[in-house]
Amino acid sequence: MSEPGTDEHWMAVALDLARAAGAGGEVPVGAVVVIDGVLAGSGYNAPIARSDPSAHAEIIALREAAQGHGNYRLPGAVVYATLEPCVMCAGTLVHARVARLVFGAPDPRAGAAGSVFDIFGSTRLNHAVAVTGGVLEGPCRDLLQAFFRARRART
Repeated sequence: MSEPGTDEHWMAVALDLARAAGAGGEVPVGAVVVIDGVLAGSGYNAPIARSDPSAHAEIIALREAAQGHGNYRLPGAVVYATLEPCVMCAGTLVHARVARLVFGAPDPRAGAAGSVFDIFGSTRLNHAVAVTGGVLEGPCRDLLQAFFRARRART
């Protein structure tokens, strides 16, 4: 069990959300937004359930946090995501002025925090997001691999 308030603690919360996504037939990705040590938003992948291609875990969590704070900008916020964000989610983190991103597993096919693209490393953007990758990488990766292995076995 991880210490409350640590990166591992919040990633474990995001992992629980990812499991809920997987149980619903969605790609198992979860995300939480933490502001001043308090959970401000949470979400898990739901593009199938919502018929919404933008219903990624990070977007849902950011929407909830922004609505709760009455502002689309979330300076000081830390986003924890079980999978390295895609370009859409990375761009949204920049627009929301998130302070820090912490992700679990890298995404070698669509990751935008260094794996395929490096949105956060660009000096051309007007906001910088600090990035920490690999937090609880094993459990995050294992959950995704098990989901896709089971999906392939059904086809």
